[in-house]
Order: sequence, then structure tokens, then C-alpha cells
Amino acid sequence: QVQLVESGGGRVQAGGSLRLSCASSGRPFSSGRMAWFRQAPGKEREFVAAINRNSGTTYYAHSVEGRFTIARDNAKNTVYLQMNSLQSEDTAVYFCAAKLFPPFDSYDYWGQGTQVTVSS
Repeated sequence: QVQLVESGGGRVQAGGSLRLSCASSGRPFSSGRMAWFRQAPGKEREFVAAINRNSGTTYYAHSVEGRFTIARDNAKNTVYLQMNSLQSEDTAVYFCAAKLFPPFDSYDYWGQGTQVTVSS
């Protein structure tokens, strides 16, 4: 089992920045993929960004590319999401997710989520 705990959410004005963290514990895994998803009120959960733990290859949703950066620190078992130029449309609960082995069309482990609110 893998446990994921997000932190770093909060309220920020439009144009501001936040950095989310996701710390993993439990079963160690050096490969696999970790990702961030978000869910806004009344909307379905959507993919934001992902990163391969071993290669560091990154993937982004079109809506955040160029503004958000996902990074990992394998020594700390932590994944980060640096969010810049935040917009009101980025307001959502952000979830961290992990998958130990491919395929990566779904994720096995999820955090509890952290709220991000962007005020205009």
C-alpha cells in the first residue's frame, strides 16, 4: 500500500503562485508515475500533470502547460506542483495520485486532496 498526503493549498489572488506537495509513504517504489488531478465544484475530476519517477518525463494538460510545473524528489518521496499565473478557473480540490506499474491509464492510490482557491 502507498499513502499520499498533499499539502500547500490555500487562497491566492489571480496571477499569484502556489506550490503543492505530495508526500508518499508505505510501499517504496522507484518506478511508476505520480500525477496531479483536480476537481472543481460541479465538475468531473480532470488530469493536470504527471511525472515518471525514474525518468522524470513530464506530462501536462493543455490548460496548465506553461504555467504549472511538476517535479519530483525521489529521495524525499515527494512530488511537487508549482503553479504560477493562477486564474480563477484553477480553483479546485487538487489530488495527488500514484501508479506503481504501467499502464498508466488509471491510478491506484489517491491522496485526500488540498483546496486551491484563486480569487479575482
